[in-house]
Amino acid sequence: MVPETDKHVPRRQARGTQRRELIVAAAAELILRDGPASVTHRSVAAQADVPLAATTYYFSGLDDLLAAAGQRIVTGWADRAQAIGLSVADAVADGGVDSLSTRSRALLLVDAVLPPGDHGELLGFYEHVVSAGRSPALAAAFAQGRGALDVVIDALLDQLGARFSAILLIAVVDGAAVTALCEGRDVRDLAVDCVTELLGVA
Repeated sequence: MVPETDKHVPRRQARGTQRRELIVAAAAELILRDGPASVTHRSVAAQADVPLAATTYYFSGLDDLLAAAGQRIVTGWADRAQAIGLSVADAVADGGVDSLSTRSRALLLVDAVLPPGDHGELLGFYEHVVSAGRSPALAAAFAQGRGALDVVIDALLDQLGARFSAILLIAVVDGAAVTALCEGRDVRDLAVDCVTELLGVA
């Protein structure tokens, strides 16, 4: 017979896991919306709607929380790229890669790398991602999680018959995005133009 005191342990553990995930999600949202400097115990607790003490209960400090949030952000990037990969698999099954124009393939690749949003949202995204370099814990989390993202992107490139690496694709898309944002141009249009050209020469 299970002791009465042990019956509620799994339920408490599940609540604890859920609360920890809420805190990590809140920190990730703050990083992408307001930048890493906005992440404090108080701001995260308010964003997650949890007691202030919860942020110190589940994490040893802000660096620990930033690292967990960074891992969550990169996982989100990989999940989005994976979803694009599934849509490509469907397209390939229907008509093969040759049924897709070079620009259509470029658009799929850009969508796999570039976050959704309008000009203002993309500007905020790149401002805050670049500022991650000011936080060693967050930068390390991004670098550590980058491998999983590269694997997903490399698989997508292989599906589309592209002969370059995830590292090159991401560099081109990010470079096009920064250029477009600096010059007030359409980010996606420039990124697609650059990747279309890359597909043509690689």
